[in-house]
Amino acid sequence: MDSYLLYGITIVLLLLSFFKDRKKTRMALKKGWKAFDNILPQFLVVILFVGVMLAVLDPQTISRLIGKGSGWVGVILAATVGSITLIPGFVAFPTAALILQAGAGYMQIGAFISTLMMVGVVTIPVEIKYFGRKMTLLRNFMAFLFSFFVAYVIGKVAG
Repeated sequence: MDSYLLYGITIVLLLLSFFKDRKKTRMALKKGWKAFDNILPQFLVVILFVGVMLAVLDPQTISRLIGKGSGWVGVILAATVGSITLIPGFVAFPTAALILQAGAGYMQIGAFISTLMMVGVVTIPVEIKYFGRKMTLLRNFMAFLFSFFVAYVIGKVAG
C-alpha cells in the first residue's frame, strides 16, 4: 500500500511541475532517463550476479559461509568481498536483503555493506591519482577496520 501512495504522490508532483513549467519538466525527465540509462547496465549485471549466486548457492551454503554461525570468519569473508566489489548503493541494499533472506547473518551483511560503501579496491588507482598513495591506502585501511566495528554494533543491536 505504501508503494501506491508514493507513486501517487510522485505522479501528482510531476503533473504539478509539468503545469508550472513544461520545458523544465521535460528537461528533468530527459536527464532522469539518461541517468537511468547509464546505470541500467551496472544494475543488470549486479542483479544477474546475485541471481546466479542465489541459484548456485543454496541457503545452507550461504548460511555456512556468511550466516550468523560463521562468526568473525564470515564477517572477514563478507568484508573482503565487499571491499573488492563495485556496486552502487541503491543496488547494494536490495542485494543485502536478498542475501539476508537466503541465510546470511546481520553482522556479516553489516561488514559487507560498510566495506562496499567505504572501501574501494577497484577504484584505488583513481583515488591514488587524486589523493596520493599514502592517503588512499590509509583511508581504505581505516575504512576496512571501521567495517568490523559496524559489524560488531549491528550484531549487538540486531543479533
